[in-house]
Amino acid sequence: MPDSFDEHGRAMKVLAFLAVILATAFSSLAGTSSLENFSPHFSTNTPIIWQVPTNHLPKSFWIYRRLGPRIFSATVISNAIVLGSLQSKGFPKPSTHDFFISEDKGPNYPGSIPTIFEISPGHASMLYTMPNFSAGSGKEIPSDETIVMRAWKYAFQLGLDPKQLMQKPLTSQSCDFDENGREATNQICGRSVYLSRQLDGICFWGNGDDGPNEGFWLEIGSQGKIRSFSLKWPSLERDKSQPTASPQQIIACIRAHKIIVLPNADEETYFQRVKALANAKKFTIAKITPYYSEGVYGEVPTNNEPAKVVSPIAELEAVANFGNSNAAVRLLAPILLSEVNRLLGK
Repeated sequence: MPDSFDEHGRAMKVLAFLAVILATAFSSLAGTSSLENFSPHFSTNTPIIWQVPTNHLPKSFWIYRRLGPRIFSATVISNAIVLGSLQSKGFPKPSTHDFFISEDKGPNYPGSIPTIFEISPGHASMLYTMPNFSAGSGKEIPSDETIVMRAWKYAFQLGLDPKQLMQKPLTSQSCDFDENGREATNQICGRSVYLSRQLDGICFWGNGDDGPNEGFWLEIGSQGKIRSFSLKWPSLERDKSQPTASPQQIIACIRAHKIIVLPNADEETYFQRVKALANAKKFTIAKITPYYSEGVYGEVPTNNEPAKVVSPIAELEAVANFGNSNAAVRLLAPILLSEVNRLLGK
């Protein structure tokens, strides 16, 4: 991955940590590491209670198949170049080949040159990250209303149909350094919004800054400057419909340690928290929300290849009761009966 996008990931600590967790948990090459490392190991006597109605869930979900590389049009490419203020670098022609623009570092720069703009037809994506992304200022960041308005405008310019998008809540982005290069703590330097792609009325998981999910993500910083944006929009077609798992079947996955406890923001004691959940006297599922995500739950493509399918997952909101205290917990779980059966070896 290009250096600037690695830097971008370091600046977004939740994304980086979650990516490690998911990659380790889902990789077939992880050796002794598995989903079990990221799941609570409840006692067989611990009651797991389902308190959320499921009549709002579809009886089945479509799995979508990705179709080949996406060749972005000349208009979309041109508009993306302009959004990054990279006109002086020229405008590449539509192609199936990857395209990169590197940061200006001069001929004697020690080390690899960071990439600030990328087009990847194979991944159906475009990425831009401003130079020196890890530094910034929180002065004169536009209002949330202005950021949202600009995001919808840019998404249209990049060829997306507004009817296929759903806005997620805005999030704040932090920087490791201030505008003068001094180390900073909790330095808010941008606000971001994610316009998620919708499939059958269901959006993609996350807020756009915690995973490369489909749609358009935009971060705006000081004085309205675009700090970063990403577009991901592969061509999809319906492949097959699969029945929804029942609450009892999802609970069976929890008991079999086949779900993932999601990390909290900037959490440094994640694995301690997961381990401590085993001490819960009662575990109550309070909410289930279906989302789409690239790939298959429990698997990760190898060799940086794009996922071949887009399939649904579930985010569960739960409460762990320890007798004298409660703790809110968020989980990722399978939602298809076929995936439950695969994970449980049926």
